Amino acid sequence: MSALDATQAALAAEHAAVYGYGVVGGRLGAERRAEAASAHTAHRARRDALRRTVRDLGGTPVVAEAAYALPFRVADAADAERLAAVLEDRVAGVYSDLVRATEGSARAEAAAALREAAVRAVRWRGSDVTFPGLAERA
Repeated sequence: MSALDATQAALAAEHAAVYGYGVVGGRLGAERRAEAASAHTAHRARRDALRRTVRDLGGTPVVAEAAYALPFRVADAADAERLAAVLEDRVAGVYSDLVRATEGSARAEAAAALREAAVRAVRWRGSDVTFPGLAERA
């Protein structure tokens, strides 16, 4: 996978995460809403940085979909927490690909994004996975 393709995939995943956190925040109780807002802000910042990177690589940034299909019905706070963990796992997966496709400072930035997503997934799920970013490959 080329650096541009991997960056576009990461951008698409960030678009989906931003959308998903809108759903998450709407279903959480007040005690975790600030955590969701912080994650939403982090994903928006990563999305914006990835747009710039795609342009720097000579591409046209993939645009966000109007809506995204959720992997399951989100009816309550427990479902919202589970969705947040899924979103982070998916983002970690594409950043794992971006780490493999890049080098230098771009690789370091992708590794930092993978780490951040893995930490947020642990917080939402309450447990970790052995190899964050590779869980979707199983």
